[in-house]
Amino acid sequence: MSHHLEFTKVEIEILKIVQENIPDSPMPFFEIAKKVGTTEQKVISFLNNLKKEGIIRRFGATLKHQIAGYECNVMVAWKVEPEEKIDHIADIITQVPEISHCYVRKTHPSWPYNLYTMIHGRCKQDCLSIVNKIKELTHFTEYEMLFSDEELKKTSMKYF
Repeated sequence: MSHHLEFTKVEIEILKIVQENIPDSPMPFFEIAKKVGTTEQKVISFLNNLKKEGIIRRFGATLKHQIAGYECNVMVAWKVEPEEKIDHIADIITQVPEISHCYVRKTHPSWPYNLYTMIHGRCKQDCLSIVNKIKELTHFTEYEMLFSDEELKKTSMKYF
């Protein structure tokens, strides 16, 4: 694939579908193929090629945690020192299943935190228990907790 991408009409129809929610089916790529008039294998090959070329960075499922009963969320900003240990620490933290995201960010003199985790729990106490679990695993003592009040918007990019 070149940097200047040209897609067939069928490929554009596939992309329109996958940038939304893919069909809730045991065979979602078959369902997509049926809708656009091609084969399941062609849909899978097309998407695999886009992934392999780096055109699609991520293709995955997202759990709607509120619907699943996980109504409490907290972003925790951790101070990791020395900074060269941050990848090792992130590997430890991401083993905790209640964590959906883990980011590294630059610090600021008034905000010394460089590792961020998003924790989901059924209630505030669940989230606090996970924070304590991370503290035990890492021996971190400096952190800030930012609880979510409300989710306003979460959408993916739309290209077609």
